[in-house]
Amino acid sequence: MMGSLPLAAGVAGCGIGGSGGPGRDALLAQLKQEAEALKRENEGQDTSLGVKATWNVASVDVTEPAGDDAPWKGTIRFRIRSETRDGVSVAVDEFEKTFHYEFNTTLNKWVFEYKPS
Repeated sequence: MMGSLPLAAGVAGCGIGGSGGPGRDALLAQLKQEAEALKRENEGQDTSLGVKATWNVASVDVTEPAGDDAPWKGTIRFRIRSETRDGVSVAVDEFEKTFHYEFNTTLNKWVFEYKPS
């Protein structure tokens, strides 16, 4: 059901972090933009098979680096409601999905981290 994951655009220096990169507020704003992009992409999936998904952003969290060389970490959590129509009835499934990110100072953007469940 997931297409390619969009990556957030670069941040204009709204604050200065420990490594000369963006500060916490700018990073949080950028990760919130990423959450909204994921929501739009996944709710816009083809519904011709009778499946409709509603993605609600449950939380967007940013964790400061543990040391000078450590990257910022980010987490986006969604509560997803999926409705499947089979012509007669509607089956509803609700679940949570978490996406992990790491801020890449070279690219100056959040990069999706794959963590198998």
